[in-house]
Amino acid sequence: MTDMIGFIGVGTMGEPMCRNLAKKSGMQVLAADRDQAPLGRLASDGVKTASVDEIATACRTIFLSLPGGREVEQVCLGTGGGDGALLSKVKPGWTVVDLSTAPVSLARRLYAAMEGQATAFADAPVARTRQAAIDGTLSIMVGATPETFARIEPLLRHMASEVTHCGEAGAGQAVKILNNMILFQTGVALAEALGIARAYGVDGMVLFETLTKGSADSFALRNHGMKAMLPGVFPERAFSTEYALKDLGYAIEMAEEKGVPALGADVARELMERAVELGHGKEYWPVLLRSIEDATGKE
Repeated sequence: MTDMIGFIGVGTMGEPMCRNLAKKSGMQVLAADRDQAPLGRLASDGVKTASVDEIATACRTIFLSLPGGREVEQVCLGTGGGDGALLSKVKPGWTVVDLSTAPVSLARRLYAAMEGQATAFADAPVARTRQAAIDGTLSIMVGATPETFARIEPLLRHMASEVTHCGEAGAGQAVKILNNMILFQTGVALAEALGIARAYGVDGMVLFETLTKGSADSFALRNHGMKAMLPGVFPERAFSTEYALKDLGYAIEMAEEKGVPALGADVARELMERAVELGHGKEYWPVLLRSIEDATGKE
């Protein structure tokens, strides 16, 4: 039974990642989630529904894909009520890989706790879109010992086209959190530019298409700007404003802990918080554009 893979959390990103593991690894995957709907869909791909206890008992490698640090802590340490305490159930020689985005301090705490039980831990947060999760072209940033990284890298490559060993425990989370901080600040610049351009009668499509040809070109421009802000399409079940605020909060906490100014991140947080106040918390985070439109009275 030890050749099985466990996957805890099959939500927006977890479901397609779990599916790719099941299809590409050639191994039996057991999955756990409170929502039965994605588990039902995954069953057609050979994924078996299981409890956290069953996964901890049967699976030598266990992946977590959870909303944030609070949920990761609950599942691993049993804090906050509900089922959990994965740490007390896994066996020596098992490996736990956290694909969630969670605080650096938590990753280091979990590494220390699991190392004390001869269980390996790696933080391996993922970047890029849900479509990338479906296509298996995510970018995964890993914090782990070299030995643990070598062991889990082949499995991670079933879900990602880019897998980077960033350093020791917590390094993957640090790089991912800062990646998102930069992305959100770029999103603010795009939203501001679009608002100013429209105020001056410049067509937004002309602006963004021209920017792709110059030094302002970026992944954020071509995806979040042109595919979301420009047409005003901000779907739910994407990377919501609420989730973006969580990640941005982690970045600001990191900066404050070391006394590094993060003024741009503060501005991004202010605009996202305003978007939540306007009722856009569940929508795709580029909806922060609505905060700028609300301030100018123009949409």
